[in-house]
Amino acid sequence: MRQLNYFVAVANEKSFTLAAKRLHVVQSAVSAAIASLERDLRVTLFERNAQRVVLTEAGSALLPEALAVLDAAQGARDAVDELGRALRGSVRVGVLAGLGLVDLPGLAGEFRRRYPEVEMRLKAESGGSAGIAAALLSGEVDVGLLCAADTLGRELNGRELVRVPQVLAVPAGHPLAHRRVVAVPDLAEEEFVDFPSGYAGRAVTDQVFAAARIERRIAVEVDSLDAAAGFVRHGVGVAIVPPFAVRGDDAVRTVKIKDESMEWSLHLATPRRRKPTAAVRALAELVDAHVRVPEEALPPRG
Repeated sequence: MRQLNYFVAVANEKSFTLAAKRLHVVQSAVSAAIASLERDLRVTLFERNAQRVVLTEAGSALLPEALAVLDAAQGARDAVDELGRALRGSVRVGVLAGLGLVDLPGLAGEFRRRYPEVEMRLKAESGGSAGIAAALLSGEVDVGLLCAADTLGRELNGRELVRVPQVLAVPAGHPLAHRRVVAVPDLAEEEFVDFPSGYAGRAVTDQVFAAARIERRIAVEVDSLDAAAGFVRHGVGVAIVPPFAVRGDDAVRTVKIKDESMEWSLHLATPRRRKPTAAVRALAELVDAHVRVPEEALPPRG
């Protein structure tokens, strides 16, 4: 079991050094465990060089099986712990930095007060919602707060927490600032402030403009709604964001986009092939109370 745990840590971190730090052991212990596992299986699990550590074909085949074994072991521990009514273990949560729709400090604080023997780790994902989805499937995180334009796909289970539309945000002095509505073709010559690929908002906007056969010009890519609002405020470009992102900012105006809500939803997601642990289920029960529902939120689907 220890060898598989070390193997999964190296696979996720892509580094023996970082895996050792995550596991709170010396690097030599990780190296020895992987070497022993490779001898037992008579295969090479990782390709190693000075720059990187990557899974071999055999390592890629082993990873989902190792995760299944570790999940089963955690399930057995959960069953025993529930008999004693003492929740233990850990929960790793993938989150989007700067989203603002969930009170993460409040959620983390309540969880720690209720379950002091569970280690809770929040991991801000720089790759957007696509990065959180990948981390869920690789076993790097147990549960994620991620955004999606529609469904989460076949490999994830999810519960919609809140659904929001998007609008055009422009500087107060922009020629479109006094319009009530604009059409997508009206924006063909604009420069945009947007998120990198992998973010739900970027995916929604790209789809709409691609359907209109308009190639957008991206002036700057940002990783938070606050940053997007700031660049719009200073005239760097226009942005398509939820209204709450710029509410109360006198230097920014919002304009509805004709026939397009460009909506996306925030979901609490887990991998479909892995049974949620008791700690994940406990966290899921607390999330709703810490969701900040903006006034423009749309009714939940279904």
